[in-house]
Amino acid sequence: MPDLWMPGAERADVGNHAPTDQQYPARAIAHITWDRNATAAKPADLVSYASLKSYFSGSGRGVAPHILWDPFEGRFAQFFPADSRSMSLVDASGGTRTNRAGKVVLQIEALFFPYCRYGGKVYASLAETPCKGWAQLNAWVRSWGVLDTWPMGRPVSFASHRDERTWETRGGWYAHSQVPENDHQDPGSWPAFVNAPVASKPEYAPFPGAGFFHVGRKSALITAMGRRLVAKGCGQYEKGPGPEWTEADRKSYAAWQHKLGYSGSAADGIPGKASWDKLQVPNV
Repeated sequence: MPDLWMPGAERADVGNHAPTDQQYPARAIAHITWDRNATAAKPADLVSYASLKSYFSGSGRGVAPHILWDPFEGRFAQFFPADSRSMSLVDASGGTRTNRAGKVVLQIEALFFPYCRYGGKVYASLAETPCKGWAQLNAWVRSWGVLDTWPMGRPVSFASHRDERTWETRGGWYAHSQVPENDHQDPGSWPAFVNAPVASKPEYAPFPGAGFFHVGRKSALITAMGRRLVAKGCGQYEKGPGPEWTEADRKSYAAWQHKLGYSGSAADGIPGKASWDKLQVPNV
């Protein structure tokens, strides 16, 4: 099971947990705190992370999200576990239960408002900030089955666009400006998704086990092994090598084992892990 509490986040559990509506797909909602109104002509200092954390933990717990994210310093506070609904969306009576409509409905409040000033610099949009910690946040949300997609489009302005059918049927990320029953226009922008890490392929093929090598076995790995044996001066091939395991492969590998100092049953031509690792067969 994924982590109910985001690793590295400060836990500020406000209680009042409640289940979500599992018939809807997993989703995340992007918000900004927008706690001051500033303009390009009159920027304002960013409200502190500590102040917003205190607000959502106290008098603002009735509108608390799952996560408060500080994109300038990469800090996080979490107020609800992932499997609970949080409270950041307007939820009109009788309609879709916006805060619950998903296997998870992870609500993220970025500490930001347009034309905030931080460290002497003014930022017009969230995407212009350092977005520190976004990779970790994106990965945690993804671990809960939320797709890296914006069904109604990645937010690029403060224009609203809402479609009930899309909301009900498609999972992924939604801007606050795209959620039914709500009239907010945030977040205005959001960082691009971070590619999930791809496990790198080892340079050399791992040992497949002695049982892999028998008459009738066909594999590109046998061809690669034979070529390495030839390169090491141990090839006993009249044709080939590979792709089928033959007596020539066994004799060639026995020559390699002898070259390494093995003898007797330890040089019978059937690969073992120690000799295989030293042969450095390319990973095909």
